[in-house]
Amino acid sequence: MLVASADTSSTTVLWALSELMRHPQVMKKVQKEIENVVGLNRMVEESDTEKLEYLDMVEKETMRLHPVLPLLLPHAAIEDCTVDGYHIPKKSSVIVNVWAIVRDPSAWEDAEKFVPERFEDSNVDVRGHYFKILPFGSGRRRCVGMQLGITVVHFVLAQLVHCFDWELPDNMLPNELDMTEEFGLAVSRAKNLLAIPSYRLQN
Repeated sequence: MLVASADTSSTTVLWALSELMRHPQVMKKVQKEIENVVGLNRMVEESDTEKLEYLDMVEKETMRLHPVLPLLLPHAAIEDCTVDGYHIPKKSSVIVNVWAIVRDPSAWEDAEKFVPERFEDSNVDVRGHYFKILPFGSGRRRCVGMQLGITVVHFVLAQLVHCFDWELPDNMLPNELDMTEEFGLAVSRAKNLLAIPSYRLQN
């Protein structure tokens, strides 16, 4: 559980930081929220994270647009059923393509765009209750490390964004950042993210 959570959490943090660097206005909005809650004289503490609502939206949108596991663990049909006109016999192995779901324009408006505000005033969460977004799966087979993963991503991303300003190297423009995905058991960046941090806290 710890190994799986560590790898998937770090991948999610990298995707989130990449999207924030591609969208500087979103980065500034996250930093402003954290600054209002925490200030610039100390680092974020775990007790602060529940107050960071916009950061939570950024994380949801990252998990929506960049699901680390594009195909959920195989599920088994416990009885004969019909899904969208297809007959699924009992005991069939069913593999859910989460990557395709989050890019389905019938499920999401502007599905290919990074828009954290889509979760504003929304009760949609990432815990498997809404089938439009399933980064941890759903039901009895959902990820046992879900809460650990959510906590790690929330805390690490808050620290990175709060403690540092980030710039791309060689005067690269945000829209020039390569966001190519590398498919495997987990979907990671095809190229490493290169970024230059500068410390922004006052202590």
